[in-house]
Amino acid sequence: MLDIKFIRENPDRVQKAAQDKGIVVDIASVLEIDKQYRSLQEKVQRLHEERNKFAREKNVNAGRKLKEELEQEEKKLVQLGKKLSEKLLTIPNSPAEDVKAGKDESENDVIKKHKEPTTFSFTPKDHLDIGELLDIIDVKRAAKVSGTRFGYLKNDAVLLEFALVQLALETLLKEGFIPIVPPVLIKSDVMKGLGYMEYSGDEDMFVLPKDGLTLVGTAEHALVPIHKDETFQKKDLPKRYVAFSSAFRREAGSYGRDTRGILRVHQFDKVEMVSFVPEEDTDKEHDYLLSLEEKLFQMLEVPYRVVKMCTGDLGFPAARKYDIEAWMPGQNTYREVTSVSTVTDFQSRRLNIKYQNGNEKKYAHILNGTAFAIGRTIIAILENYQKEDGSVVIPEVLQKYIGKSIIKSQK
Repeated sequence: MLDIKFIRENPDRVQKAAQDKGIVVDIASVLEIDKQYRSLQEKVQRLHEERNKFAREKNVNAGRKLKEELEQEEKKLVQLGKKLSEKLLTIPNSPAEDVKAGKDESENDVIKKHKEPTTFSFTPKDHLDIGELLDIIDVKRAAKVSGTRFGYLKNDAVLLEFALVQLALETLLKEGFIPIVPPVLIKSDVMKGLGYMEYSGDEDMFVLPKDGLTLVGTAEHALVPIHKDETFQKKDLPKRYVAFSSAFRREAGSYGRDTRGILRVHQFDKVEMVSFVPEEDTDKEHDYLLSLEEKLFQMLEVPYRVVKMCTGDLGFPAARKYDIEAWMPGQNTYREVTSVSTVTDFQSRRLNIKYQNGNEKKYAHILNGTAFAIGRTIIAILENYQKEDGSVVIPEVLQKYIGKSIIKSQK
């Protein structure tokens, strides 16, 4: 949520920021409701002062009449306040000043590349062909049990998953991150507080209306609200968490795209980072989390590029976002494997997360980033480390967790 004072002082800027994100809002109507609310607020305050005056003068009749009027006006104030809050929730976070205006992902900028794309002396297979040959991925049986866009990880793919989790945890614990295994079901009103259910965002989530719960789309959804209605001491910031959990997405609007294998599925596992920092440290923390994502993929020795999102590809709560896209030889393209975003104080205002700075309280700035999206990272490993005979070399950094250096067919 944006600060109403900021909206009053910068209406054109806020209107354009929403427009640049492709989101339709009417800032003029929001400000009109705000004007009415403040006017009524002043009236209610005056009525309170008059009522107190009559009470001191023991003017019972005048006090009784004023009480009735005051109750009516207070009800109107509550209703108007609710209407204003609902309007404010529809306004997206404004992009940071260094974010380029653009309509969609086609206008994102590649700002860095690490390693040249992997090449082979043979035609490389994609991850599903490799996975089926090695008996480590099974989407056919998953379809029988759960439907399309699910998969079983089996045998050495399971060992790969937990090797990646262990690598991420070991790396981030050394950086002072607090490990968490969070719930995967959260209250739907908490999810709304995160800013992911506006403008059809709920269509991509699995919602349980009967229970008032929503399945998380990433561990971040359960991690950020952990400090809802709390106040940090500034000396205790930054507060950094790393969480492992399953994630669930409908993948609304993506039907027919990337349906092969486990690239775009309804259930997958992730290791996620979340930071709470003072306002002035947002940009520095964003760079830091991106550097950790790069470090992890450099340890895997997988070619990747860093992409900076334009306004049209930012999403509702984000002010700035970077993706790491790993090279996928079997698909002959780069694919997103991590993202890292700053949402500034947008979510903390909605969830009431503050920090004490002397005599002043401020809203904390919140950032989130993927350490490993397990399925897509396994895809990157299988496709980049494949051999002509269908076997796959295990990245050296993971071999100590798995106890072998290569995955071979058991047939």
